[in-house]
Amino acid sequence: MIYLQVLLSGLALGGLYACIAAGFSLIWGVLNIVNILHGSLIILGAYLAYFAHQFYGINPFVFAPFGGLLLFVLGYVLQRTLIKRVMGEAVLMTLTLTFGLNLLLDNLMLKFFRADFRKITFDPPLGILDLGPLGVPVDRLLATGVGLLIVGVLWLLLRTTQFGRAIVAVRMDRQTAALMGVRVDHTYALAFGLGAFMAGASGALLAAIFPISPVASGAYLGKAFVICVLGGLGSVPGVVLGGFALGIIESFGTLAFGPEHALTLSFLLLIGLLMFRPSGLLGRRGFQ
Repeated sequence: MIYLQVLLSGLALGGLYACIAAGFSLIWGVLNIVNILHGSLIILGAYLAYFAHQFYGINPFVFAPFGGLLLFVLGYVLQRTLIKRVMGEAVLMTLTLTFGLNLLLDNLMLKFFRADFRKITFDPPLGILDLGPLGVPVDRLLATGVGLLIVGVLWLLLRTTQFGRAIVAVRMDRQTAALMGVRVDHTYALAFGLGAFMAGASGALLAAIFPISPVASGAYLGKAFVICVLGGLGSVPGVVLGGFALGIIESFGTLAFGPEHALTLSFLLLIGLLMFRPSGLLGRRGFQ
């Protein structure tokens, strides 16, 4: 029975993990940028949800899309003013720029929010959903449900709208897309903003179930990277699959080796995939 409980706990994190990684995968797949800033954007979204709850009583599950919109604006401006200048350069250039932006944002959050861990406390507590001999925290179920809903909206946006087709087009062939009338620079900025939106929304959901601090940004960046490699770059269903896979692996890793080694197990799996199946389970060209 304990194994069913561990499996259920892992599944209850899958949707949230998918939401954490979807924006990272989008930016990597469309702009060909490994966005080191992503983890800090997640933490910034978490702080926005935390303070919205503390001062205005706004539920973080309701606040998630609004926090995402605030970070969408930040991401769009960053791409149009800074990241645009190194588009098309060597990967090291974009990596260095996003790394520098990550250091700047991390230190700003440390200055204004300090390194103390904080967590949203619900009053009354949300409690645990009883499923016979099994139990699942309601906050985790809500986080994974809202996370899957946001990822599903992203998938529909990319599959059914002109904007989504433009994103896939510029990823496939930038020059041809421009000849067909696609505003390439604007599409890149929207894609980066959309990736920041996903980071902000997932951060708000994260604040509802885990303590947050600027020092945790690197851990969530690592999770996003592992999920992208697990599921495959360029696939929203792959991100969902990778999110659930990581949640289950971490849960069983915690049971077998303790919580301090759960992420280590995930990175060992990452190394194995990079060696034998670097495209991931559902990887494809473009982003769908």
